[in-house]
Amino acid sequence: MDFQIRQAITANVMGSDAAEFQDIVNDAIARGEEHLLPGLGVFLEKWWNGASENERNEFSQKLAKQFVS
Repeated sequence: MDFQIRQAITANVMGSDAAEFQDIVNDAIARGEEHLLPGLGVFLEKWWNGASENERNEFSQKLAKQFVS
């Protein structure tokens, strides 16, 4: 992902509160438009970098369950 995209997304959401982030994520999922995926990826990257090892493990386990065939 191009670094400028990360910067633009970060600038666009800087100062948002938890409810606004939830609205952004819900809207992106509901719309299902692929051009919104990089934004969700930036959100995941920011969360991952700030998460504890335990939070990362829990998230990874929950995510893996969503992709069980």
